Amino acid sequence: MERRHFEQELEELKQRLLWMAGLAEKSVHQAVQALFEEKEDIAKRVLEEESAINELQIEIDDRVMSLLALQQPMAADLRFILSVSRINSDLERIGDQAVNIAQSVLRILRHPQVKPYVDIPRMSALVEGMVRDSLNAVVQRNAELARSVLVRDDEVDHFRDQIFRELLTYMMENAAVIFPAFELILVAKNLERIGDHATNIAEDVIYMVAGQDVRHMAADHH
Repeated sequence: MERRHFEQELEELKQRLLWMAGLAEKSVHQAVQALFEEKEDIAKRVLEEESAINELQIEIDDRVMSLLALQQPMAADLRFILSVSRINSDLERIGDQAVNIAQSVLRILRHPQVKPYVDIPRMSALVEGMVRDSLNAVVQRNAELARSVLVRDDEVDHFRDQIFRELLTYMMENAAVIFPAFELILVAKNLERIGDHATNIAEDVIYMVAGQDVRHMAADHH
């Protein structure tokens, strides 16, 4: 495969990844929107759109494999291709987590609201911002923006702990709220996982741009 053709293939791979990123970001946004606006139809839309994300994941994986098989990429290209492969996997997981949230929302909406939502909207805004910035960092190949995502991870954990504690208190005081409160705990858990995947994507951007593997440094930091 000649260089010009190879670069065209790389560009197509990047465009596919960006398309997938857009779908994953939208599914997270719609899942939490369905909760706050109490809209079943929006939650159901997230479930319907899951297959598009899964199909794209397979297509991107196939493109990665063929690029690696047909060409001996230079170091920078190789880093890019391997990063795309890992980011692709995290995006698919973000889509899965959005589906989990949408399923929880459908169950939550069968019950009266446990309490006014305060921390979950804050947590979801933080997590959506991490997803958005990690994906912008991919597009701009911006390691600084990626690093800004990493430092927000602890704040997400703080929100999760706060939400867990508060909802457990509600569950102990009032047996009637056990089911919806438990589903809200699952929503917070899934939001935390989405934050983790955004962090993974940010780490991959740093690897792609700077050739620096910060994953174990991040593990030491926790």
